[in-house]
Amino acid sequence: MATPIKRLLIGRPIASAEEHQHRLSKKVALPVFASDAISSTAYATEEILRVFIVTAGAGLAAYSRLVPISIMVLVLLGVVAISYRQTIHAYPSGGGSYVVSRENLGVRPALVAGASLLTDYILTVAVSVAGGVAAIISAFPSLGDYRVHLCVGFIVLMTVANLRGLKESGALFAPPTYVYVVS
Repeated sequence: MATPIKRLLIGRPIASAEEHQHRLSKKVALPVFASDAISSTAYATEEILRVFIVTAGAGLAAYSRLVPISIMVLVLLGVVAISYRQTIHAYPSGGGSYVVSRENLGVRPALVAGASLLTDYILTVAVSVAGGVAAIISAFPSLGDYRVHLCVGFIVLMTVANLRGLKESGALFAPPTYVYVVS
């Protein structure tokens, strides 16, 4: 019983000879692989202001801190971009944080890098889905009672799409990402 359901949701296994057909174009790969950085811009500013307003009790005075923090975030994004570029040049056949850490620093730092990535991915999904559902509920307040159901539904949708493969998840996630970037 599990195999037909798995086949329906995830699809058939891809043969090694067919892998080249499932490569992503640059237009689809960008929103798939840059989703972490892009999604952060959706909620980061609001969350920074929320913390300032609550902790500082400063109200509008908190806005004066927004520009310096935004500059620091941009600098950090620049450092990350330069680091990614260096990694791509050093490992042209592929190599993520785990591989780079293992080869340059050893197994323990590589495990820390891997655990950090897993934690980041989980938190990115949780925060992005929660933020997206909050936006939907602000537009449609009658859905407020279904907040948890909507969050779980979106997480299940994202899980199934990602299990089907990068090409399928890219086709699903690219259009809303570009709508967000353009708007």
